[in-house]
Amino acid sequence: MGLNDRFLNACCGQPVDRTPVWFMRQAGRYMPEYRAIRAQHSLLEICAQPDLAAEVTLQPVRTLGVDAAILFADILLPLIPMGLDLEFAAGEGPVIHNPVRTAAEVAALRPVQMEQSLANVLETVRLVRRELDGQVPLIGFAGAPFTLACYLIEGGSSRNFLRAKRLMYADPATWHTLLDKLALVVADYLAAQARAGAQALQLFDSWVGTLSPEDYEEYVLPHSRAVLGRLAATGVPVIHFGTDTATLLPLMAQAGGDVIGLDWRTPLDWGWEQVGADRAVQGNLDPVALFAPRPELERRVQRVLDQAGGRPGHIFNLGHGILPETPVENVKAVVELVHEYSVGVREAT
Repeated sequence: MGLNDRFLNACCGQPVDRTPVWFMRQAGRYMPEYRAIRAQHSLLEICAQPDLAAEVTLQPVRTLGVDAAILFADILLPLIPMGLDLEFAAGEGPVIHNPVRTAAEVAALRPVQMEQSLANVLETVRLVRRELDGQVPLIGFAGAPFTLACYLIEGGSSRNFLRAKRLMYADPATWHTLLDKLALVVADYLAAQARAGAQALQLFDSWVGTLSPEDYEEYVLPHSRAVLGRLAATGVPVIHFGTDTATLLPLMAQAGGDVIGLDWRTPLDWGWEQVGADRAVQGNLDPVALFAPRPELERRVQRVLDQAGGRPGHIFNLGHGILPETPVENVKAVVELVHEYSVGVREAT
């Protein structure tokens, strides 16, 4: 069984020789190779140049021995052709200079022609597939409608999502119109990535844990379901991920996805019960555990794998993205630990 089979088979709940492992934000600031490129180019410049974005995508595959590559891009890129003025401000993260907060501003958002407006991202997918040459599969991704809506309403990151939730509660018609538009763009974007060569897709609903189950069901689930339902026609497995989602997991499973991501706050075995045995799961080491001394890191990796119990359908990952100061050697050690220990778990079961 090749590395390619390992990750994709796990996505589909099929048996594998050892647990596949990759990391959210595995390409990024913790890697010196990435920092060397970033010193010369802004984030948006890297995303706009397929050769640079492809190189950054491939760096962790070469260095870490992971079982999948994930496209280097940013979840906010589709907002730019919709008419948003996006900047990544030093020390602040993304800033949207013309946030969308009224029905008129929602109405003014433009449709997106993927092959033209996001041609650079799709060319990156094609370049990476060519370079990987079947070594490991490539994951494409996009932000989910709720998370994108939070960014474009708040104008950037937020602690309490006051403006987004206020619009949701005070003007639900405008809220649903906005998320309908975003769902269409996200589904088109992910489908275009699959056509370009992405072999799996991940829908990031990074901020959805701010909601109660009732609010998720009313304001989010229909839109996430619309995206995930459209992606069934691509024929590639889809991972549905959010953070702080313990109370939302059954609803996220209802919305769809072949694989449900679990963050580190949720015990993996309990989380798997919530999403159902018919789904694969991904996760769920605490990203900060990568800073722990080696014995503690080993203990935590083994705990995740023990909770998975060697069942088919587990993909090892963090519960969120790698943090910038993370020691590369610890990330590499986790790949080795997962591969070595998961063989033993399978032999014991």
